[in-house]
Amino acid sequence: MKRPAPGLATVCLLVWSATATAADSPADTLPAAPAGTEWKLVWHDEFDGSKLDPAKWELLGDSKRRDGWWVKDDSYLDGQGNLILRTKKAGDRYTCGAIRTRGRFEHAQGYYIARCKFPKQPGHWPAFWIMGDGVGKVGDGGRDGTEIDIVEVPWRDGTITMNLHWDGYGKDHKSAGTKVKLPELTQGFHTFSLLWTPTEYVFYTDGKETWRSAAGGVCQAPEWIKLTEEIGKWGGDIAQARLPDEFVVDYVRVYDAVPATAAK
Repeated sequence: MKRPAPGLATVCLLVWSATATAADSPADTLPAAPAGTEWKLVWHDEFDGSKLDPAKWELLGDSKRRDGWWVKDDSYLDGQGNLILRTKKAGDRYTCGAIRTRGRFEHAQGYYIARCKFPKQPGHWPAFWIMGDGVGKVGDGGRDGTEIDIVEVPWRDGTITMNLHWDGYGKDHKSAGTKVKLPELTQGFHTFSLLWTPTEYVFYTDGKETWRSAAGGVCQAPEWIKLTEEIGKWGGDIAQARLPDEFVVDYVRVYDAVPATAAK
């Protein structure tokens, strides 16, 4: 790997030719690592094979979630290197898929990236986010736990939103966030990523910065990854949707900045 020059700003981007297990998955565009370090791939899933790896993911369901249900059979691999989170109507209820790495992979800081293709129909929204038990704690800001929404997509015009939530979800709840409209996101696959450092969060879409924040004081606690679909009015009227619809994920990868000699 080409090491960034000393003093190079950490938001400057470079392409690192990380070797992926799926031959047709592209190398990632990563922020320049801090001086004296380089990026090391520490966890990933390329979603190869025919079945989700239970050592990596917990299938969520069957359980009520907002205006629909999370059910396990709506989260599956398509056999072509992709995770499918399906939204469908089953009898008199709407269902969708969700998975998480809780108890399997929980990590603090680093660089998180997913390559995704969004659904087309209204009434539901996909999300790539990070969560931890400490989000419900109150008194230390978000340092002991922050819900970090790397990307949520309730709209179908290329608008995405990135958000932070901390101090629980009751009267002490606090949040910060933004949204950005990028019409090109309505077609094909795109990458969504987070650089989580001890002092800030930096969000990227297709390798370009879309938001940065230190709101909540920045989480210092390990958290798990979630990939979810949710059904609700924020995403529009599900009764108008032509179902089934799909949120497609090519891969999820997590990198750490490690001492340069340790990454070789």
